[in-house]
Amino acid sequence: MNNLNTKKLDQIIKAYKGKPGELLGVMGEAQKASMRNYLSQDTLFYIASKLQLPASQIYSVATFYTFFNLKPQGDHCIIVCRGTACHTRGSKNLLRSIALTLGLKEEDLRENEKVFVTTKDNKFTVKTVACFGQCALAPVIDIDGKIYSHMTEAKIRRLIRQAGKKKV
Repeated sequence: MNNLNTKKLDQIIKAYKGKPGELLGVMGEAQKASMRNYLSQDTLFYIASKLQLPASQIYSVATFYTFFNLKPQGDHCIIVCRGTACHTRGSKNLLRSIALTLGLKEEDLRENEKVFVTTKDNKFTVKTVACFGQCALAPVIDIDGKIYSHMTEAKIRRLIRQAGKKKV
């Protein structure tokens, strides 16, 4: 298995064994324990075998919940809401500003698709979500788990600079 810490996974599985939400707990902790905050295919198969569940069930859970990552993440994660309220209040321009600030290509932003792109230096991952449910505060973004409202291009550039200076 590719860089899979089975000892750590076994500890996680043991800690959640028989508890309510066992599968979600195991998957969440396994993701946190990975070097790039994601669930690799090897990890998903290992969890499936240890919990004696079909791999398809594990994959279904991993793809249903947006907080699970199936691709390696950057040191910092920026999530841009693309819901109607955020869109009408400029989230598309925010996304372009983020891309420009981070040196990403415009084609990485795929207009009508979910965005998931990580900078070449693995410092930032940029993603979009359909809606945060914070419409009155639009446009809204999330940086490293913290929600920012009434976002402007100037504010996002400042926040990116601040995040880039933090040691991970």
